[in-house]
This record gives sequence, structure tokens and C-alpha cells, in this order.
Amino acid sequence: MVKHNNVIPNIHCKKKWHDSTRGPLKVKLSLNKASKKKSRRLTRAAKAAAIAPRPLQLLRPIVRAQTQKYSSKVRLGRGFTLAEVKAAGLTAAYARTVGIAVDHRRSNRSAESLDANVARLNEYKSKLVVFPKRRGTVKAGDSSKEETKAATQLLGAVMPLSKPADEIVMEDVTAELKANSAFTQMRVARQETKIDGYRISVINRKKKD
Repeated sequence: MVKHNNVIPNIHCKKKWHDSTRGPLKVKLSLNKASKKKSRRLTRAAKAAAIAPRPLQLLRPIVRAQTQKYSSKVRLGRGFTLAEVKAAGLTAAYARTVGIAVDHRRSNRSAESLDANVARLNEYKSKLVVFPKRRGTVKAGDSSKEETKAATQLLGAVMPLSKPADEIVMEDVTAELKANSAFTQMRVARQETKIDGYRISVINRKKKD
């Protein structure tokens, strides 16, 4: 039995581990994880070989994570907005053919995000190598023969996010920094905010008089 003031054991070891027991099998075993991992890797390699020298992944935009808690972090989004594609001088139909992900449901909520992703698209366009549809027939917008010959397949994410440096920047303490008092500034600002309404009422009273 249980000693002292503890919970009385009441466990239920009645899961259906075997098909021979009554009822359907309740426990599902996943003993094929290693083989599934290998098959996924082989599938990716076969797809990369089939579409070579085109990259395996698409170009994704830089977006902010959702909610106020995580909005300070940036990550790769689903696709570029129609406004971003248009500002970069492309159409949505053409962008999808050159490895750019387009999301017609997403919208820009700030000019900063629009400018950042337009710059990302322009950088991608400068590095892009477009093969002609027909061999030997180079049209406007296609890359030269030298560029197509030197093209190699990009493995992994296209233009991944660069992590900021973790180094701490040391700054010299000047006389101006020593003379500045953050506590005094906060106290004065708090007092100014406190009497701001009183000052406005005095000015309005003088105007009436």
C-alpha cells in the first residue's frame, strides 16, 4: 500500500498491444523512421537531378513572425505579394517560372517590408541565370551561352537569412556621456507629462479672457 499522504496508485495498463487481444490495435508503432528518412533523401536527390540545374527550393520573402511576442523576429515566408513582384518589374506568372514563390493572399502592412522584399527580388534577378526555351535560340531576357555553361545547381535554401553578429561593440565613455543623467531625463519627462494638461488648460483660459 501507499505510505504517508500520497496518491493511491490507479494505473490502467490495458492498451491493445496485439491484434490477438480483443478489439482493434490501440498502439501504433513507428519502426520505419530510419527507412522513411532515407527514402525522403533519395526522393529529394532524384528530384534535384531531374530539374537540374534549377534549384530545388524556391525564393521566399522575409516576413515578421506573428503576434506581438514574436514580431521582433524575422523568418522566411510563404511567398512574395503581388505588389512586391510588380515593384520588382515582374509578373506573377513569370515569377513562378523562374523559382520565385508568389502568395496572392499575403499583403504588405508597411513600406519597410515592401522595400526589403523588393530589394531581395532585385538581388535575386541580378544572380539569376535564365536558360532559353529552345536550345540555340537566345531571346530577350535569356542569359548568354557563357553564363548557362557556367551555371551550377544551388543546393539548400535560396538566399538564406544571414544571422546578426553576436559580437559586443565596445564604446569609449566620453565626457558628454558622463554628464548625461538618464534618471534626471526620465524624472523631468514624467513631470512634464504630468503637468501638460494643466498648462493646456491655462492657455485656453487666457484665450477666453
